[in-house]
Amino acid sequence: MKISRRDFIKMGIGAGIALTCGNFADALFAEEKKSATADMVAIRNGNAAQMFEAGIRELGGMSRFVKSGQIVVVKPNIGWAKNPADGATTSPDLVAKIIEHAYKAGAKKVYVFDNTCNEWSKCYNLSGIEKASKDAKASVSPANKKESYKKKSAEKAKILKNAEVHELYLEADVIINVPILKHHGGAQMTSTLKNLMGVVWDRKFWHGNGLHECIAEFPLYRKPELNIIDAYSVMLKNGPRGTSASDLALKRMQIIGTDMVAMDTAAAKIMELDPAKIAYLPLAEKLGIGTMAIDKLTINKVTL
Repeated sequence: MKISRRDFIKMGIGAGIALTCGNFADALFAEEKKSATADMVAIRNGNAAQMFEAGIRELGGMSRFVKSGQIVVVKPNIGWAKNPADGATTSPDLVAKIIEHAYKAGAKKVYVFDNTCNEWSKCYNLSGIEKASKDAKASVSPANKKESYKKKSAEKAKILKNAEVHELYLEADVIINVPILKHHGGAQMTSTLKNLMGVVWDRKFWHGNGLHECIAEFPLYRKPELNIIDAYSVMLKNGPRGTSASDLALKRMQIIGTDMVAMDTAAAKIMELDPAKIAYLPLAEKLGIGTMAIDKLTINKVTL
C-alpha cells in the first residue's frame, strides 16, 4: 500500500495535521554536517524510502551491518489494526526499502514480525506491512504463538531478570529495529527502546512490575545492530493507537543509528518532550545501553 507524499500531505492538512518541526528540529538542521564516522544520521523532507536511502548512505551503507549469507530480522511497529496514514504503525514503504537494502547487502533471508496488540492478521494487513514485506521477498511471520518464545535471563537486570523472547530475535544474525515515533500513555513515548516490547511474550509483567525499568533493561538481552526511527507523521497525543488525524504532527523526519538511547533522546526532543523526564532513558544510560549526551556525538544531517 503506497501513499504519495503529495496525497499524504493533502490528507493530513484536510484532517487537521499540524505541519510543524518544532524548535529542536529547527536547531538540529540549522547547520548541516557531514562526517565519515557519524554516530547518527538525521534526515528530513523526503518520503520514508528516500530518507532511508540518504541516511543509510551516510552511515556507510547497509553492508556495514549486513553481511553475505546472514539472517536478518526487521522489527517494525505493527501493533495496531490501523492504516499507514493513521500514524500508529511503521511506514510500509520504509520497511520494504530496508528489506531491499538487506538483500542487496547479501542477506540470505529477511524476516518481519511483531507481537501485535490487536489481532495479528488484521494488523499485518491494514498496516500495509505484510504486503510490502512480501513484495520485497521477506518472510512475514506471525508472533502470536507462545511456543515461538524462549525463556532467557539477564544477570545485570534488577526487574526484568527473566523474559520470554521470540526465537527470531534471539537467533537472527542482524536485528534492524524500525519503530514509528509516537506518544504512549504509560511510557510517554514509543521509539527504539519501547518498540522492543514487540519481541516478548510476557509483556504484562512489564506493565505490572515497572514499565520504564523493563524497557531500559531489555536491551541487556540483545541490542539491535541498526535502528531507524520513522518520524514522518508523529502521534503527539492519544498514543499508542491514536484517535484521529488531529493527534498527528507532520515532521517529515527520520533518524538512523546504532545507539538507542541517543536516538530516543533526539526523538523525545522532536516530540518537544524533556528526555530526562522519560524515566527509561536515564535508566538505560545508567545501564550502559547508550548515551543521552547527543551534543557530544557526531550527527550527520541531510535535508532532501
